[in-house]
Amino acid sequence: MKVKSFSGMRCSMAGALEVIGDRWALLLVRDLALGIHRYDALRTTTGIPAATLATRLKQLTESGLVKRVRYQERPPRDEYHLTEKGRDLWKVTLALREWGDRWDASGFGVPMETVDRANGHLVSLALVDCETGATVPVERAALRPGPDADNTVRRLLSGVDIQAQ
Repeated sequence: MKVKSFSGMRCSMAGALEVIGDRWALLLVRDLALGIHRYDALRTTTGIPAATLATRLKQLTESGLVKRVRYQERPPRDEYHLTEKGRDLWKVTLALREWGDRWDASGFGVPMETVDRANGHLVSLALVDCETGATVPVERAALRPGPDADNTVRRLLSGVDIQAQ
């Protein structure tokens, strides 16, 4: 089955999904963030088929999330590292992991936790006021049209049923 492309859709989430590609890509971002950089190690930790891994690494590299780094000349061997763009995506993997832990999505409980390196205390993702730095409860969060919103986005955020238009 051919997957529908989200390119051209005026939605940051759709654009991000277009860049990421599929669920294998997020597992690769997870492992690269954990410091696993070599092809064989990535294959082992994810269980991804070799052809799929090669394709995903190529796509992640082309999208600017990953860069290839040569670590050996003879024979030529490369490692894969997250770029700044890829490291920013790590927060998405944390959010998915937190959700999966809360709702036991894997059926295996909580296999890993995020902690503060300085004191070992558990940490979690939070919404933060960009001006004050204060944490904002999720109940107070809302969406509003951004500076580049079109009429579809404005209708969506005003509660108008877009399909009826």
